[in-house]
Amino acid sequence: MIRQLGEAAERQTRAMLDFLRALVEIESPSDDKAAVDRCVHFVADRCTALGGRVRLHRQKTFGDLLEVRFGPQKSKRKPVLLLGHLDTVWELGTLKSMPFRIASGRVSGPGVLDMKAGVVMALTAIAILQEQKRLTRPVTLLLVSDEEVGSTVSRPVTEKLARQCEAVYVLEPAQGLGGAYKTARKGVGNYSVRVQGVASHSGIDFERGHSAILELARQVERIAQFTDLNRGITVNVGTVQGGTRSNVVAAEAQAEVDVRIAKAKDAVRIEKHFRALRVFDSKCSLHVEGGVNRPPMERTRGTVALFKRAAAHARALGFVLEEAATGGGSDGNFTSALGVPTLDGMGAVGEGAHAAHESLLLEHMAPRTALLAAMLADAGE
Repeated sequence: MIRQLGEAAERQTRAMLDFLRALVEIESPSDDKAAVDRCVHFVADRCTALGGRVRLHRQKTFGDLLEVRFGPQKSKRKPVLLLGHLDTVWELGTLKSMPFRIASGRVSGPGVLDMKAGVVMALTAIAILQEQKRLTRPVTLLLVSDEEVGSTVSRPVTEKLARQCEAVYVLEPAQGLGGAYKTARKGVGNYSVRVQGVASHSGIDFERGHSAILELARQVERIAQFTDLNRGITVNVGTVQGGTRSNVVAAEAQAEVDVRIAKAKDAVRIEKHFRALRVFDSKCSLHVEGGVNRPPMERTRGTVALFKRAAAHARALGFVLEEAATGGGSDGNFTSALGVPTLDGMGAVGEGAHAAHESLLLEHMAPRTALLAAMLADAGE
């Protein structure tokens, strides 16, 4: 079976590239609903042609969410959820300076790696299984429209569908040029720390002022101490703003803080740290907002079992599959936190996600598509 899947995927390489070009050239930045919806409807038509049962979750602000059911409608087995997104970080018009291009064994373009190739691979894997009459269990495909900006709209739908499923396969890019599958991801949080001070003229009434910038600087020193590398906790003050002019004691200042945690229990620890912040200057006031918005994807027994199965299929296809942990988050964090076995990084192999050199390695596209197909077929046996 494995050899047949590999050969079928190789034969589909040209068609996959054509599909990928069309998908990349429908630019779909997260904040442009109309643009994302064009991409959603394009993929929905492809799914319908494959016999998928399409449902759109309509949205007002972000693009619509695409849910598609494949395989038998009645089955004793729970579905497998193929999870991905169609929104990208790239603004409309990026194609002018960063066109879709195939050269020197690489495919480049905005969103090609993160993660439109994963969508192409998933639909190709389904098509191959249908052709070989191996799609014997239900498969649900969910493509969301707001993953790159936090998944605030799509999270409830993702979690609802994941609870109905036996496992979740996330179509995000593999880890690094080695193409490791991801069995763990850090949780992600964002905090906003605002200080209100007392303004005054820095030359005439300096003593009457209470600098929000000075207070915030002291808070930043304290916040930096929340990092605990031994526990996998990093806390980064990413931006700082404040003040109006150099001759004015600043009345306002604000910092935006990124938090990453490896264990779910550390969300409580971090929250306590931030809520325990107190002003050094009693004439200033401190306001803290935010929290952990993506729980960590921990390396669970269920996820390890999925990876071992994938590694065995990879060996049969002629390559070695490694596993990795990453500090970045995905929608797989949500499904894993529900206790649903989740395997991530099952999309393309490449580099430069969110960067001008975003690209994938063409040599891996067919074998990884065959591997994805094998995982779907294996889940039904």
